[in-house]
Amino acid sequence: MKQKTATTIFGLLTVIFFMNCTGTRPDQLGIRTGKLTDCPKTPNCISSFSDPADKEHFRSAEPYKKPTSEAISILKSRILNHPRTKIIKEENNYLYVEFTSFLMRYVDDVEFYFDEKTKLLHFRSASRLGKSDLGVNRKRIESLLKDIEI
Repeated sequence: MKQKTATTIFGLLTVIFFMNCTGTRPDQLGIRTGKLTDCPKTPNCISSFSDPADKEHFRSAEPYKKPTSEAISILKSRILNHPRTKIIKEENNYLYVEFTSFLMRYVDDVEFYFDEKTKLLHFRSASRLGKSDLGVNRKRIESLLKDIEI
């Protein structure tokens, strides 16, 4: 009986632990004064709005040629091909997506901003929790934008 109780308690603690890895959805995301929120100082973020001298956080924006609605549709289809992905917000030039890791259920908040004036696709991808993401956010952006014809 003691072993069954210990196993049950361990199981409940494991579920609680994994549920807490998701973190709280940030409320400061979105387009503010023509750009996305800055990356935190931690290395688990990448953004096209970071300073180009900041090699840890910066990656250049992607130019796009198609009408914004068509470009968003193309990017959405790529996004939805990734497992454990949820589109949280979609506007005429903005996408906010959550990507959840398989094992630990960590959530990354990923935003895309189609700047219609400059015809550049800007992005920000950041982990909600922790300091290091072992390059996951950069790899995801690179994968999503690789050879994309937008």
